[in-house]
Amino acid sequence: VKFNNCAGNKGVRYETNSLDFKVRADGTMYAAHQVQMPSKQLILMVTAWDPQTLGRWEAIVRFLVAEKSQHSGRKPKGRKIVPGELAQQQSDTLLPWRQHQSANGLRRQKRDWVIPPINVPENSRGPFPQQLVRIRSDKDKEIHIRYSITGVGADQPPMEVFSIDPVSGRMYVTRPMDREERASYHLRAHAVDMNGNKVENPIDLYIYVIDMNDNRPEFINQVYNGSVDEGSKPGTYVMTVTANDADDSTTANGMVRYRIVTQTPQSPSQNMFTINSETGDIVTVAAGLDREKVQQYIVIVQATDMEGNLNYGLSNTATAIITVTDVNDNPPEFTTSTYSGEVPENRVEVVVANLTVMDRDQPHSPNWNAIYRIISGDPSGHFTIRTDPVTNEGMVTVVKAVDYEMNRAFMLTVMVSNQAPLASGIQMSFQSTAGVTISVTDVNEAPYFPTNHKLIRLEEGVPTGTILTTFSAVDPDRFMQQAVRYSKLSDPANWLNINATNGQITTAAVLDRESDYIKNNVYEATFLAADNGIPPASGTGTLQIYLIDINDNAPELLPKEAQICEKPNLNVINITAADADIDPNVGPFVFELPSVPSAVRKNWTITRLNGDYAQLSLRIMYLEAGVYDVPIVVTDSGNPPLYNTCVIKVKVCPCDENGDCTTIGAVAAAGLGTGAIIAILICIIILLTMVLLFVVWMKRREKERHTKQLLIDPEDDVRDNILKYDEEGGGEEDQDYDLSQLQQPETMDHVLNKTPGVRRVDERPIGAEPQYPIRPVIPHPGDIGDFINEGLRAADNDPTAPPYDSLLVFDYEGSGSTAGSVSSLNSSSSGDQDYDYLNDWGPRFKKLADMYGGGEED
Repeated sequence: VKFNNCAGNKGVRYETNSLDFKVRADGTMYAAHQVQMPSKQLILMVTAWDPQTLGRWEAIVRFLVAEKSQHSGRKPKGRKIVPGELAQQQSDTLLPWRQHQSANGLRRQKRDWVIPPINVPENSRGPFPQQLVRIRSDKDKEIHIRYSITGVGADQPPMEVFSIDPVSGRMYVTRPMDREERASYHLRAHAVDMNGNKVENPIDLYIYVIDMNDNRPEFINQVYNGSVDEGSKPGTYVMTVTANDADDSTTANGMVRYRIVTQTPQSPSQNMFTINSETGDIVTVAAGLDREKVQQYIVIVQATDMEGNLNYGLSNTATAIITVTDVNDNPPEFTTSTYSGEVPENRVEVVVANLTVMDRDQPHSPNWNAIYRIISGDPSGHFTIRTDPVTNEGMVTVVKAVDYEMNRAFMLTVMVSNQAPLASGIQMSFQSTAGVTISVTDVNEAPYFPTNHKLIRLEEGVPTGTILTTFSAVDPDRFMQQAVRYSKLSDPANWLNINATNGQITTAAVLDRESDYIKNNVYEATFLAADNGIPPASGTGTLQIYLIDINDNAPELLPKEAQICEKPNLNVINITAADADIDPNVGPFVFELPSVPSAVRKNWTITRLNGDYAQLSLRIMYLEAGVYDVPIVVTDSGNPPLYNTCVIKVKVCPCDENGDCTTIGAVAAAGLGTGAIIAILICIIILLTMVLLFVVWMKRREKERHTKQLLIDPEDDVRDNILKYDEEGGGEEDQDYDLSQLQQPETMDHVLNKTPGVRRVDERPIGAEPQYPIRPVIPHPGDIGDFINEGLRAADNDPTAPPYDSLLVFDYEGSGSTAGSVSSLNSSSSGDQDYDYLNDWGPRFKKLADMYGGGEED
């Protein structure tokens, strides 16, 4: 290849886009090794570039490979073909439809050729259309042939990428190609005569777009995140970065190589990591990763195509963030070797000391979280150490109360470790163990009863003042000289007393097992024991007294009342005996009738059914209806036995055929005669009549109240309303009104005490008034005149109606005035009467004082 850069070609270098061919400095192209050509032609891109000016020039070289048979066995020699000369070169013309003549003069058609692929470089600068190849048929010497192509890129989208001259058969590319858009095209060439008849079979044409290095490698992510444990050995895998190149990966254009550009920080070495140039795997290359010193590295990775050739290849960069993860390579250490604390006795869940540790591992991780253990000094388990999740401190906490009288101090040995085990090769520090001294302070403890609850047994009914037991308490404060005093805290029946000094308990009343305060034969009382410490403390104890039953309750009979037929039949009275005592002071019971009075055994008989039940029945054939008191003597089985005479009220009544008492018989048995029954019925009838009359009277009164309503609507009634007709103004002297005169008085005493005669017509009459015709409630609309006249007459005769057109008496000052008649008074301008005193009468007389009190000046 010949090239001239107009500067003597000094320093110009050549390269091709194929690894099979190279170009020497003088422009000679040669095969780098033995090459097996797959097709009849080969298209290469030769690039000349100047390292000084960085200028680049490209040219296309096409090789046509001849068959050995066409060159008499000589090795084919490549020749440079200029695209403009392709039409004139016989070797650039494809004859896919060849015909040969046989020896006997007959023509036979050979099978169609397989046309080798046509290579077209992408991004060609033209000029366009640019000829690719010429196809022709041997028959074009005999007839006129028209050529055409079909397929994607010709008559199918993308349309008209390729075209063909229908007469000469020259095929062109009409625009630059882009291999990344489409790498190959499959077309079919057709040959027809002028009439459109097929002359030759269609031939397949394969067009391949030759890749050019026109795409940079692109990383999948601009930022990659990875991690590696601190202390990792060289060669430890960290992460993988990947870049893709849209160019042909089978050529150098798409072969990407990686390298690390920078590492930040460069500690402890500037080359802590390396990257596999082909796979993009980042691994450690040096030891010394320490999270406590460097927690994160930022690595800039560059990807370059052309197999990493920085001079020719295109590059791109990405950022790899490598986080150094923590491992437990730092054991926790106490900040001091000894700790101390103090705790009151008998207190739990109290923090007595805080243990502080230092751990350089990552905070709030298993490598940092501390776990504390008590190694020695607490065999009884009084203490535990809990970890504060925020500060990582150990809180020594009391979980089991300590006793000052037993232990006055504790010497604990504690150890701290992490949740995660230490990394391989890391030993526990001697500072991971410390001592804790805990002092116990004495406090005033409450006395306690050694036996609580204390149970004693005795018979009920012991006399008052009997000593039952001594219920004493113990003061646990052995090192304090204190006295214990006793008192009652709970004694529901108030049966007991306790000695305040020694706790001796005596009876204050007789203990009764049958009392309501006894539950399951046990009586409970609670006592208080208090010392005189500062502050005083007290404890309680419960005394349980089990009362043994004695025969102190006579039996009773149930029921107290019963009824029976006046004639003996199957109707009997069942009797049950009950005793408040318990076995053996209860049944079996003995039932018998007393001998006095003799009528009891004469009229009645009793039969014992078992130890608790008996039956009472009539002995005679007939007993008059009535109520009889039947005494029965019942005796228990106690030692000594107790008996009781119980009286049962038995109602004897006539019975029906079923043996049940009739209603009349039951009444007769109750002692009511016929006269009493009739009197009761008459009283009931009189009571019902009175209720009926009261209801009728109430309805009539309600009806009269409705008939006395006013003709006018209650909303139009002006008697209780203030009507504002106009307001003329007026000074402040005219507004001093006493509105109480317009209100309804609460008491009528001043009205009732008025002398009869003249009264205010706007007052409601009090007392007896003459009756006036009732004003009609609803007038008949047919006669308006009658309605108006009747309304007027009712209004004139109704003293309660508003006085619209009547003489109004606004006030009445009574009769018998001492001034006498005022008709003889006259007015005169002469005289020496002094009216100045009117000025002292207030603002109401001011006008009058101005008229008469002015003197000569007026």
